[in-house]
Amino acid sequence: MAKHGTMTITGQSGTQYAFEVFSWDTNFNDVGAVYVITKRIPKTEGGGSHTYVYVGETGDLSERFDSHHKIECFAQHGANCICVHVESGEKSRLVKESDLIAALNPPCND
Repeated sequence: MAKHGTMTITGQSGTQYAFEVFSWDTNFNDVGAVYVITKRIPKTEGGGSHTYVYVGETGDLSERFDSHHKIECFAQHGANCICVHVESGEKSRLVKESDLIAALNPPCND
């Protein structure tokens, strides 16, 4: 399990959301969150660049992503990171998820 750092992702509304960036093999605690699945390519000077693959929300982040209903799409796009924005409220998660999907148009959300 590796935390790569943090990043900010801007929704269509212009709202900026702070995310923690983790490797795919991370085991999470039982918390509510908005998550973004990405393909991360490390930069030589540090950090990394991300291709957004999927945006979702869950009331329990500890559920394994290996059985996610879009896992085949994640693999097709080389997904290797899970970016997490902790949010306990379901209504708020749904608003943030929609805002981010509208901005990013990730291929596995179609």
